[in-house]
Amino acid sequence: MAIIEIKVPSPGESITHVELYKWLVADGAVVKKDTEIAELESEKATLTLVADEAGKISQKASEGDSLEVGAVACTIDTSVQPEASDEPKEERKAATPSVEEKKEPEKKEVKPEPVKTEAPKAETKPTPEEYDNVKVTPLAKRVMEENDLSLEDVMNGLRRLKRSDVEAVLAASGVSAVSGLKRPASRESKTDRMSSLRRKLSERLVSVKNETAMLTTFNEVNMKPIMDLRKKHQDKFVEKHGIKLGMMSFFLKACAIALQEFPSVNSMMEGENTTTYDYADISVAVSTPKGLMVPVIRNVESMGLAEIEKAIAEVADKARKGKLSIPEMTGGTFTITNGGIFGSMMSTPIINPPQSAILGMHNILDRAVVIDGQIVVRPMMYVALSYDHRVIDGRESVGFLVRVKQLLENPTDMLFRKSSGDKELLEL
Repeated sequence: MAIIEIKVPSPGESITHVELYKWLVADGAVVKKDTEIAELESEKATLTLVADEAGKISQKASEGDSLEVGAVACTIDTSVQPEASDEPKEERKAATPSVEEKKEPEKKEVKPEPVKTEAPKAETKPTPEEYDNVKVTPLAKRVMEENDLSLEDVMNGLRRLKRSDVEAVLAASGVSAVSGLKRPASRESKTDRMSSLRRKLSERLVSVKNETAMLTTFNEVNMKPIMDLRKKHQDKFVEKHGIKLGMMSFFLKACAIALQEFPSVNSMMEGENTTTYDYADISVAVSTPKGLMVPVIRNVESMGLAEIEKAIAEVADKARKGKLSIPEMTGGTFTITNGGIFGSMMSTPIINPPQSAILGMHNILDRAVVIDGQIVVRPMMYVALSYDHRVIDGRESVGFLVRVKQLLENPTDMLFRKSSGDKELLEL
């Protein structure tokens, strides 16, 4: 009998413990090589344990346990191999009655029997024992919980429920099946242990409020020039670069330029010293099922719009899939967060330590504004800059935000130094 150990990998420097968030396979399950068997959470990222070899799983830790890096999470007995014939046999057994059922109606089409047509419906109703054998994926379970669905609602004879199976039931049932103004009264509650990622995040947020002199300054931006520019060049931009021209790339570019002009906003306090950076490594907040992730776009000051858009799309996709590495989330000098995608009109974002400032974007709304003495309607956005007053003075913070406003309201001047920009835009 050959037993191999599956150990906790190192998620990065300075991290010595991780939390076993969830087992993806049952104890004693026989898995194939490269099967994902567990999810681990560190203070900064989510990791996945993978079976190095095929065999039988023997769990050595429970969900919620704190494990040291290098500790054994489970073992695999490689002498027990998954039998390829097991599932086909079960499928054949399940498939045989259906074939017979198809043949019987063909023979008895001349003699329709209403009683026999109702019999299969009664047979498809699962028994309590069958419920215990149903495997539900984590995503399917989450969708079921969000929509108050039980196994009886979605099982439909399946032995393994995926997210797509649950969503298919929801689509077939219609909105009234899972929502409405009136719901059954309930006094139930659920208490779950916070993940290590969420606990670390809560500690950092409290420390920011307690250990920094945080202030917030506000301004508003007329988004019409950017919206007009995007509308004019979108088709050609997509044709050349294979990606859409979004709003975030303009904000990252404007902030990168303003950070060069107001270097104190691009600084960090380290004890009694202050470090100022010549480059702009901008962190972009991304909402994921695991919580807020903040991947970093490096050297934004030297990038064009297309490069920025592709970099944002890449890190955002990794964040939502839980595939971000530690280096991809560390080392940022400034942060941008967009609460507008959730409908936020105004907020005071919290600084992402050890950085000294963060820009908050918000919802774009048509508002009446005065331009050249005339009242006109424009798509306006409130922007907020939260900053550490120990590092950044009021003059620098206000000047930085005003400069960002100027750059965003004059995107052609920002990108092409007062040229027309029609040709040059396709190169960015």
